[in-house]
Amino acid sequence: MTINCLGKLIDLTSPKVMGILNVTPNSFYDGGKHSDEKSVLFQVEKMLAEGAAFIDIGAYSSKPSAEFVSEEEEIERLIPVIKLVLKHFPETLISVDTFRSKVAKAGIENGACIINDISAGSLDTAMMETVAKLKVPYVMMHMKGNPQTMQSMANYENITKEMLLYFSEKVALARSLEISDLLIDPGFGFAKTKQQNFEVMNNLELFQMLELPILVGVSRKSMIYKTLETSADAALNGTTVLNTIALQKGANILRVHDVKEAMETIKLVSQL
Repeated sequence: MTINCLGKLIDLTSPKVMGILNVTPNSFYDGGKHSDEKSVLFQVEKMLAEGAAFIDIGAYSSKPSAEFVSEEEEIERLIPVIKLVLKHFPETLISVDTFRSKVAKAGIENGACIINDISAGSLDTAMMETVAKLKVPYVMMHMKGNPQTMQSMANYENITKEMLLYFSEKVALARSLEISDLLIDPGFGFAKTKQQNFEVMNNLELFQMLELPILVGVSRKSMIYKTLETSADAALNGTTVLNTIALQKGANILRVHDVKEAMETIKLVSQL
């Protein structure tokens, strides 16, 4: 199970870590922390040193009820950071966290190599065609609505069955466009209640029937800190617990704020 990043085949049968770099002022956990060059470079160097295989850069917060940001502003936030990272760490495999095709295209043209789309093409009908032309790996996440409306759309008769159908349809469309490297993300926290998030985690192994790499992003999310009655700042231990379960149920990539702890989790689980 491999994906091609800039001509380099990445084997995902051995789980990898994707480090999160938000360059937004309003992300739920690290908003505003990486607003200058020094802090960006410090965080990227730290994540790479701790073992991150990918750095996922996002310039538009997708937290519930996040405010709208124009394409132009998203690109203006994103591209200088991609260039900065690659100038200092030229071997970095950068993922662009965006649901907009123009932003995705700009990111890839400036050195990124993966598109991570929270909407799997639903919020921009040109996205999949753009990814097909760019010939890069494409992460398709499950979500209903958009960041402003998704929390009002957590209505399912059978959430796992409906998600599998959703992914089957998205994969069929992507394959029809000849997108070869596909990954799926269950979208923990997106159009799902706390209990629905845990139901999806409990059934995560069923998503292996799609025969695609699975990316799991639960890092410091509300399903953890609301259950523990704490805060995102205090949710690292809970994150590690759920990452352990995700790995045991077939996760191939852990998308996290805390790379060192995720790498340790992978190392320990691999011994089982």
